[in-house]
Amino acid sequence: MNATKLANYTNVKAQELWQTLYLCAKEKPNRRFHALFDKVYRPDILAEAWKRVKRKKGSGGIDGQTIEKIVHDYGESKFLNELYLELKENRFHPKPVRRVHIPKGDGNFRPLGIPTIKDRVVQMAVKMVIEPLYEADFQDCSYGFRPKRNAHQAIARIRKASRKAYWVVDVDIKGYFDNINQDKLMKLVELRINDKRMLKLLRKWLKAGVMEDGHFRDSATGVPQGGVISPLLSNIYLNVMDSLWLKRFSHLGELIRYADDFVIICKSKKDALESIGVLKGIMSKLDLTLSTEKSRLVNIWDSTDGFDFLGLHHRKFRKLNKGGSEIHVMSHIPSRKAMKKMRSKIKDYTDKRSNLYLDIDELIKGLNRKLHGFRNYYLISPIAQKWLNRIDWYVLERLCLFWNKKRNIRHKHSRIKDVIEMTKGKLVKVAQ
Repeated sequence: MNATKLANYTNVKAQELWQTLYLCAKEKPNRRFHALFDKVYRPDILAEAWKRVKRKKGSGGIDGQTIEKIVHDYGESKFLNELYLELKENRFHPKPVRRVHIPKGDGNFRPLGIPTIKDRVVQMAVKMVIEPLYEADFQDCSYGFRPKRNAHQAIARIRKASRKAYWVVDVDIKGYFDNINQDKLMKLVELRINDKRMLKLLRKWLKAGVMEDGHFRDSATGVPQGGVISPLLSNIYLNVMDSLWLKRFSHLGELIRYADDFVIICKSKKDALESIGVLKGIMSKLDLTLSTEKSRLVNIWDSTDGFDFLGLHHRKFRKLNKGGSEIHVMSHIPSRKAMKKMRSKIKDYTDKRSNLYLDIDELIKGLNRKLHGFRNYYLISPIAQKWLNRIDWYVLERLCLFWNKKRNIRHKHSRIKDVIEMTKGKLVKVAQ
């Protein structure tokens, strides 16, 4: 069997396992699964897990091992064989995550934990095995980090819910990933799993700790952002809120959640205020706190105000009917933060000194990959074109600076007409 056929076979077998476990969990909502750990080190599951980790790339953890070293120096087969034996013989021990700080658009930093490559592969294998058990329980209002679900579906749900609703509870949980109660999380995990080896491994990842600037720190609470298994665990934790809301409080408004970000679309201000009280009670039970600085109550009756969610600003814009009557329709434009982030990415790419030696056509090819991503995500409604046109002009300005700098032209902003002509038909337009 050649490499391509083997890869396809491995993927098919992994999908079959996922589907079988999902159907079993869906059929019996109270069933707890015990024979799971031996599936984690199944050669086909490990091979598929490695393929997914390798595809996502990323840097190495505290042991210095990288994907490139495994592929080119150590050997993929050797790496997977050793991992298979460590898991089978119960010799696998998670290592602390490497803590780095990623800059955010508001000037603050987001802590990110980078597990070792070995931990990432095992976490991916575990995720492949246990995810279907919880997918059977997750609610339709949850869209983040789930198979066949994405941000655009959540936004479509907002658009539909807002047709007959006029108030939005825009919620932010203070330090969600860092404040998850690990004991409560594990009790929720145990509702579906009673495989002792699997539970022990999950606890070890939660307790593995953090290495930052050469110093070790215990992790008594939270799950590390950056771990492969972390989004699934965070969804398991907040599924308590989803289930409780849909069962007892859905009359107050429609809950729409993407990971730890969520909004509630309500028909009246009274329902919205009551929703805030309910949320505070649920958060208290989960040992979490709502951020009073970032959470808002928004009136979306007309075009006066809107709210930011998933990188987009959501607001009802005025629209004239054929008869001349006026209505307000929910639409979505890039948020200010998203516009700033797009400009920053374009500037970082075009301003690199290493790229100064590229031909402008080569620079455009690399830039187009970013612009394609922007267009696919942010061009979600016709009205967004007005904002994305500004990005297209900014791209031309940056290319003009690049071209003039490359040719040592003194006036760096001159000859933009030449650049427009030069890039015609080659440059992706975000607003089209």
